[in-house]
This record gives sequence, C-alpha cells and structure tokens, in this order.
Amino acid sequence: MIKIAPSILSADFANLERDIKKISAADYLHVDVMDGAFVPNITIGMPAVRSIRGCTDMFLDVHLMIDKPVRYVEAFAKAGADLLTVHLEADHPSRIAEALRIAGEHGVKRAVALRPITKAEAVLPYIDLLDMVLVMTVEPGFGGQSFMDSQLETVRRVRAIIEQYNPACELEVDGGINPATAPLAVAAGANVLVAGSAIYGAADIPAAIAALRGT
Repeated sequence: MIKIAPSILSADFANLERDIKKISAADYLHVDVMDGAFVPNITIGMPAVRSIRGCTDMFLDVHLMIDKPVRYVEAFAKAGADLLTVHLEADHPSRIAEALRIAGEHGVKRAVALRPITKAEAVLPYIDLLDMVLVMTVEPGFGGQSFMDSQLETVRRVRAIIEQYNPACELEVDGGINPATAPLAVAAGANVLVAGSAIYGAADIPAAIAALRGT
C-alpha cells in the first residue's frame, strides 16, 4: 500500500493543530526541521516537535535537514519523533552511523536521506540498519519546488538495493509530489510519498490524499 506523509511545511503554523487534524486520513506526518546551515532556511526545533506530539497520535516522520545531526538525535527522539531521517551529506559517515545508533537506542525508527547530488549507493554502509530511505526529488530547503525527473533513476536504484539487502525498508520520496508526479515515483519504487502544497492547497484534503495514493 502507498503511504502518504503530508508535510506541515505547507500548513498554517498559526493553526497547526487544526491543520494536523485536517490530514488525519494520511499515514504519516512529515515534519521538516531546517537549521539555516545545512539548508538555507530555518523552520522548527525540538519544542515544536514536542508540541506536535502533544496534539496528535499520528506517526511523526521527522526529517532532519541539519548539519551534524548526531548532536540532536537524542533530543528529537525524546521530543516524540517516531522516525528520524538524517542526511548522508550532513556529516562524516562514522557520525551518521553514530546518529543512527543513538536513534535505535531510543526506540526510534531510522532513515537516511539523499540530496540530488548523492548516488544511491551511498546508502549501502547503513542499509541493514534502516527502516526507510528518503530520496529527495528537489534540492532540500524550501517547499513548492518542481519535481526533478532525473531523480527517478536514483529511486529505482535505491529500490533495487532495498530489495537485495533489506526488503522491509521503506522508500520515501519528497519534493514536488502531486497527482501527476506521484505515479512516476511509485512506478520507480517509492511506497511513501511526502506532499505539502498538493495536500494543503487542495479544496478537499481527504480527496487529495486519496488521489495521491491512487485510490
């Protein structure tokens, strides 16, 4: 089954609890954490994740677009994340492995993310540890960008790696997902789709979620 993870980056932060309730038909709640260093934007931190955890029991898919994420994994786990994604480009491989280890020790599911500059094979040192791989189909940092078709090959290659080494691992795609691009990502091997404006900009949000699922 295709899972949908609406991104709260497109929600109204002045009415966040209301907007989280609007996407209750979805599977995951995607929370983008940006630090202004790894990406050129700043969003939210641990207090906001803690507040989100307090107003929903949805699965919190927390995407750490931050430099040296090992410094904050424990804090985000304690704030209520169900899954933490760290970017392979954000630190030395040994420190990425340490971040994944800490997440696992705190009972949080583990994922790595790949920017468009990063090859699919970069996941290989970690694949046995992972619950998810996230392939970015835009450059991380801002919502509302156009889907990069060139990333479909990366999605296909990551899917092949998952099938060979860790078939239980999920494959998430984030960036420019809408009713036109979602089937392309799914055909390439994705089973979790992150969408922001395609969901929060829709007149009928449950219908938009169903459309992205292909139902």
